[in-house]
Amino acid sequence: MEKKKSAVVPLVCHGHSRPVVDLFYSPVTPDGFFLISASKDSIPMLRNGETGDWIGTFEGHKGAVWSCCLDSNALRAATGSADFTAKIWDALTGDELHSFEHKHIVRACAFSEDRHLLLTGGFEKVLRIFDLNQPTEPPREVDKSPGLIRTVAWLHDDRSILSSCTELGGVRLWDVRSGQIVKILETVSPVTSAEVSQDGRYITTADGSTVKFWDANNFELVKSYNLAFTVESASFEPVHGSKFVAGGEDMWVHLFDFHTGEEITCNKGHHGPVHCVRFSPRGESCASGSEDGTIRIWQTAAHSAPDENEASNSNGPTGKAKIGVSDVEQKVEDLHITHEEQQKTEERRKMSLQIPNS
Repeated sequence: MEKKKSAVVPLVCHGHSRPVVDLFYSPVTPDGFFLISASKDSIPMLRNGETGDWIGTFEGHKGAVWSCCLDSNALRAATGSADFTAKIWDALTGDELHSFEHKHIVRACAFSEDRHLLLTGGFEKVLRIFDLNQPTEPPREVDKSPGLIRTVAWLHDDRSILSSCTELGGVRLWDVRSGQIVKILETVSPVTSAEVSQDGRYITTADGSTVKFWDANNFELVKSYNLAFTVESASFEPVHGSKFVAGGEDMWVHLFDFHTGEEITCNKGHHGPVHCVRFSPRGESCASGSEDGTIRIWQTAAHSAPDENEASNSNGPTGKAKIGVSDVEQKVEDLHITHEEQQKTEERRKMSLQIPNS
């Protein structure tokens, strides 16, 4: 198939030494928004979501990191790893706050919208919900999954959970109170990516070479597009809802019109399969992570394309370093979630933490 010329020159973010397998954007905070990445090199990284500038790394995992996320105010991060743990981190200092032991690989993790809970899933076929106000207490275990868990997400103000399996088709909807599966969104192939849109209106799934959009309230299929390549990940544009991005085995990052399915751009840059794509919270750009170990940030708003040889770089560290924040002025005084957190926000942002020397 003849490829369209790249309409965008990406911002290239180096730093990982092995494949990048997951990406997550924080919501917009008073200090901007942030991008966290998970890689098989065992070292998650935090970046400025707009510029791609490296902020720091989270050190502590002893195996590939498969999943990563930030809470809604970007003060804490969570990661799931092949070392049989999920970890909670201080997103300002890089310090490990808690490590939750599992009995097998943790493939997926997600903060609840209210930031009180952490959801994990993986090769144990068990969904676990950890209370972050009482991290030493045993987690609640939801009814056993029918297969190895690939993705997890919260829905409906934390009353529902979505999960998909590595070897089974479909997305399962779980009721949190009963712990039972109440609905299955049917797909032919296993779902490799499942994302709830920023406004909670759509669920975007990728299975095989198909990207589907489901109504998140009645679970009816809204759109389904068969693409010309095997898709590993897809993401819905969060502001105008007019585009979606998809990436997979063909190493390209494809931007499509949501309403018609017509390809808008086909962006060249990666040198290996694209494992994950995510739109930024403002919708003006998207990030992709690849087998080649790089993250690329692509502008998706209409603009004139620069010369392809002028791709800019946002390089990562040459050595390990604990996280540091030079652009973020925040201070965490309480590791537990309290009802006074909103009142303390301004006070927490008075301290600027500089990146220490490696």
